[in-house]
Amino acid sequence: MGPFEESLYRVLVWTGFAGAALVFVLLCFVTAPYGRYARQGWGLRINSAIGWVLMELPAVLVFGACFMTQGGPDNATPWVFLILWEIHYVHRTFIFPLRMRSSGKTTPVAVVAMAMGFNTYNGYLNGRYLNVFGNAYPTSWLVDPRFLAGLTLFLFGLIMNVRADQRLRALRRPAEDTYRIPEGGLFRWVSCPNYLGEIVEWAGWALATSSMAGLVFALWTAANLVPRALAHHKWYLEHFAGYPPERKALVPYLF
Repeated sequence: MGPFEESLYRVLVWTGFAGAALVFVLLCFVTAPYGRYARQGWGLRINSAIGWVLMELPAVLVFGACFMTQGGPDNATPWVFLILWEIHYVHRTFIFPLRMRSSGKTTPVAVVAMAMGFNTYNGYLNGRYLNVFGNAYPTSWLVDPRFLAGLTLFLFGLIMNVRADQRLRALRRPAEDTYRIPEGGLFRWVSCPNYLGEIVEWAGWALATSSMAGLVFALWTAANLVPRALAHHKWYLEHFAGYPPERKALVPYLF
């Protein structure tokens, strides 16, 4: 990494912290217009499944490209991080949208473009960090308490996210466009365990990498998903008279 890129990288990191705070405030007042909140006025739209692939694809490609520059790191630890990252994003990019039951729903191209921009930024920030600074992780990092705790959170969050998505998908028959009250699993306690799982997952990543790049990503994840979880919870309460009153939006027993 040359002096210019090093300076640029630092600017991007600190911009990321500021951006996460701004996005959180904005999304508390404006719900992103996709899914159940789709509405007119956001311009050209494309099929939701195709849009999802396009949104997530930069995270797979940019992270991998940045990671492999100059042949990639020469010890095992950064490669473990690569595997964890790609497990999540290969699933989110290629498997999840193929199993979506979106019934011909569309997503604004503007939303797709913004997500692609973020995933390009985030893939660069994390991939470049692990490539350039990854050799600073000794192999012994794989048994460091920070790595082990972070890995546990990451895997727990990943499983939580995937299982919640499976329950949501099972609520609909193919080609059906109907919302129902989700039940079972963590849905007994919260409206959005899929979002909780993703927040836990990337908090684990931040701890396991103990990096500024990982922390920026964890904060962006929370900034996006906490307001959306609150919006989902409010939507359920408004649309289902029998919605479980003890259920919280995101964190059991808290909110």
